[in-house]
Amino acid sequence: MLVFICRFALPLSLAISVTLSGCMVGPDYQKPAMELPTSFKEGAQWQRAAANPQGALDSQWWLQYHDPVLNDLMVRSAKANQSIIAADAAYRQAQGQVASSRAGLWPTLTAGLSGSRGASGGSGNGSVSDSSGTGSTTSSGSVSQSVSATLTASWEPDLWGEVRRGIESSRALAQSSDALLAGVRLSIGASIASDYFGLRQLDIDVGLLRQQQDINQRLLDMIQADYVQGTATNDQLLVAQDQLTTVVAALQTSLRSREQFEHALAVLVGAAPADFGIAPLADFNFVLPEPPLVVPSSLLQRRPDVVSAERSAAAANARIGLAEAAFYPNIDLSAEVGYRSSALGGLFSVPNRIWTLGPSLAQTLFDAGAREAAVNIAQANYDQVAANYKGTVLSALQNVEDNLSAINHLQQQATAYQQIYQRNQQLFGSQEAQRRAGVVSQQAVLTQQVLLLQAEQSLRDTQGLLSQSGVALVQSLGGGWQESVASAKSL
Repeated sequence: MLVFICRFALPLSLAISVTLSGCMVGPDYQKPAMELPTSFKEGAQWQRAAANPQGALDSQWWLQYHDPVLNDLMVRSAKANQSIIAADAAYRQAQGQVASSRAGLWPTLTAGLSGSRGASGGSGNGSVSDSSGTGSTTSSGSVSQSVSATLTASWEPDLWGEVRRGIESSRALAQSSDALLAGVRLSIGASIASDYFGLRQLDIDVGLLRQQQDINQRLLDMIQADYVQGTATNDQLLVAQDQLTTVVAALQTSLRSREQFEHALAVLVGAAPADFGIAPLADFNFVLPEPPLVVPSSLLQRRPDVVSAERSAAAANARIGLAEAAFYPNIDLSAEVGYRSSALGGLFSVPNRIWTLGPSLAQTLFDAGAREAAVNIAQANYDQVAANYKGTVLSALQNVEDNLSAINHLQQQATAYQQIYQRNQQLFGSQEAQRRAGVVSQQAVLTQQVLLLQAEQSLRDTQGLLSQSGVALVQSLGGGWQESVASAKSL
C-alpha cells in the first residue's frame, strides 16, 4: 500500500506544481487611481516649522508628551480596552480564514475501517419437491462477513485560479482587519489623550474658578457692608451677587465635565468608573509635539482607515475572479487504496489489496444567466468598494486640513490671550501699587485680580484645546513619530 501511495503522490505533486503556476481568471488588482495634491493647503506654517521629513512612525506617539499618568493609561487600555480586544479577535478570525482558503490548494485524505456480517439464501426448514416426484432438496441460509481498510484521496486542481483568488481575497481581508485593529488602537489612544488633556484643562479651570469665587465673595461682603452704611447702591449689590452666582454655576459645570471625562477614561482603560480615579492637578504644562513634514500621498500608507479601505478593494477585485471561474469546468481527481477480506486475519495481504483511480470532469451547461449575474454583482461590489476607498482618502485629506487649520488659528488665539494675560498682570501690579499708595481701594484691586484670573483661564483653556488638536492631528496623519525626530514645544 505504501508503494502505491508513493506512486500516486508523485504525479499528484507534479500536478500541484503545475496548478500553482497556472493561470488565474479575473482582473489582476490595481490600486484605484486618485489625483492627490502635492501639499496640504492649511499646512504652510506647520510644514516650514517641521524637521526631518523622513521621520518614521512610532506606535508609542504619546511618549512625546512626557506624562507618566498618560503613559499608564495607554498601557492599561492596550490590555483591557474591550474595543481593542474585539478588534484583535476579528483579526484572528480573518487570519483563520486565510488558512482555511489555503487548504483548498491541497488534496483531502480520509482513512476508513469498516466491517459487516449478514445472512443470505433461503429458509433453513423449507423443502422443495423435484419435478420427477422422487424426492426433495433442502437449502439453508449462509452467513457472510466482510472487512475493509481504505485510504482515499481527492483533489480538485485549481486550474483557473479559483482557490488562489479566494486566498487573495481572504489575505486582503485579513490585512484590512489588521489595519482596522491598528485604527482602533490609534482611535482609543487618541481618545484617551484628548480626554486626559480635557480633564487637566478642567483641573486648571476648577482651581481658577475657586479663586474667582473666593474673590467675588469678598467683593460681595464689602459691597454688602457699604450698602448697610449707605455708600453702595442696591444695583451694585445685585451686580456683585450676580457675579458670584455666575462663577458658582461655571464651577459646577467644570466639576461635572471633569467627572464625565474621568468616567470616559475609566471605560477606555477597561475599568468601572466607580473603581477609577485621577488625582486633580491644578498646575499642568500643556505641550504640542511638532511632527515632521508629511505629504498627502503618505496618508495612503499611514492612515489605518485608508489602508483598510484599499485592502477591501483588493479583496473585492479578487472576488471577480472567483465569479468568473464558474464559467470553466471543474476537474476532480480521486484515488482509493486499501484492503478488503472476509476475515480480519490476513486482511493486509497482497491478494486482498484493492485500488481505484480516476478523474471526473464537470461543466455547467445552462444556469439561466446565474454565473453572469454573479460576475456582474462582483464587479458592482468592487466599484462600490473602490468608490468607498476614494471617499475615505478624501475624508482623510479633509480631516488633516481641518486639524491643521484648527492648530494654526488656536496658536494665534493662544498668542493673543498670552498678550492679554500679560497686560492684565501689569494692570494688577499697577493697582496693587496704587492701593499701597492709598490711591485706589481694595475693591478695585480685587476686581482687577478677577480680570487677571479670567484672562489666565482663557489662555489655559486655549492651550488645552491646542494640545487636544495636536492629538487629533496625530490621529488624522495615521500615528506619531519617533521621539528622536520629533520635538515638542511647551505652551
